[in-house]
Amino acid sequence: MSDNIKLTPFEAWTLRASDSQFHATAGSIGGIASGIVTCPLDVIKTKLQAQGGFIPFKKQGGHVGHPKMYNGLVGTARTIWRTEGIRGMYRGLGPIVMGYLPTWAVWFTVYNKSKNFLSQRYKHEFLVNMCSSVVAGASSTIVTNPIWVIKTRLMSQGVSHQKGVHYDLFPKSSSTPTSRPTLQVPWHYSSTLDAARKMYTSEGILSFYSGLTPALLGLTHVAVQFPTYEFLKTKFTGQGMGTIQTDTGEHASTQLLGVLCATILSKILASSATYPHEVIRTRLQTQRRPVAGEGFAQGFNMEPNGRQAPPELKYKGVIKTFRTILREEGWRAFYAGMGTNMMRAVPAAVVTMCTYETCMALFKETRKSAQEKVLSGGGDELQLT
Repeated sequence: MSDNIKLTPFEAWTLRASDSQFHATAGSIGGIASGIVTCPLDVIKTKLQAQGGFIPFKKQGGHVGHPKMYNGLVGTARTIWRTEGIRGMYRGLGPIVMGYLPTWAVWFTVYNKSKNFLSQRYKHEFLVNMCSSVVAGASSTIVTNPIWVIKTRLMSQGVSHQKGVHYDLFPKSSSTPTSRPTLQVPWHYSSTLDAARKMYTSEGILSFYSGLTPALLGLTHVAVQFPTYEFLKTKFTGQGMGTIQTDTGEHASTQLLGVLCATILSKILASSATYPHEVIRTRLQTQRRPVAGEGFAQGFNMEPNGRQAPPELKYKGVIKTFRTILREEGWRAFYAGMGTNMMRAVPAAVVTMCTYETCMALFKETRKSAQEKVLSGGGDELQLT
């Protein structure tokens, strides 16, 4: 027997890594993969959610309307492609990649640790999974909220592909009462770092935590999704989260099919039940905070004499935002972009969970193979190849 056991760097890592590192790495890879695949749909959804927050204008007959550039999935995609090109379809991809790394790393790590901790004290599996989901979701949300605010700002701004040309999100006076208002952007960020710098210098640190409360309310989403996913996956495959048996090709395909079905069903259920909070969160995140000395800006009120009233945010808090949207736009506004969201969220969840489960299976199989090498070699020294 040789005293030198040759292991690849990946095999050596699987031997050294803990289960928490497995979960964090697999979750990060899955999140990044889903972010890249579904970024264009995320942009479309965000624009549909945010456009109702533009300043309302009066139509002929005294009716109040809202400027609309984006209509439906296909119409919005065409508008973005025509005005912004391919870059517009992937606007905010940087924050997505930056955000999913810590989001899913924190989520899967905390989720599994919480589940292990709670399962030793409580026997109700579904309740344990639900509480673990909430704890993990709260941890990842607090850590990554600034990144998602930047992502939402970048995605919702309307920037033409022609350099220096922007849209006006506020109506201007027009001789024709029913004419569509022109659009001008309330902010312009050229990149992730540029957005972070401008937000910090002009609006302060609190701007990075805009929409945190509805984001935390969104924990109801994961509280529904992941316990349901674990329940369904166990029913379909006989295995819990993070475990897939891939001994044979036929068995592996059956396992992945079970993961696919469990993911789709759990995501549709969770998204349908909790979607309105996403609209509220988007409105709060895309609303710019007042800047001292700034003129007419989003959320500012104007007095009848034309003078600018003291700056006041249009959307302030979850309850007030809910009431404002309901009063101005009706209940349908809470489901703006839901069809697009389903077309984005379900594939995103499928890519995330299938990638996560596959990576976990690969990590565990590689660790097992490396352990067998060490045992068969009988040596004391590991050699990397």
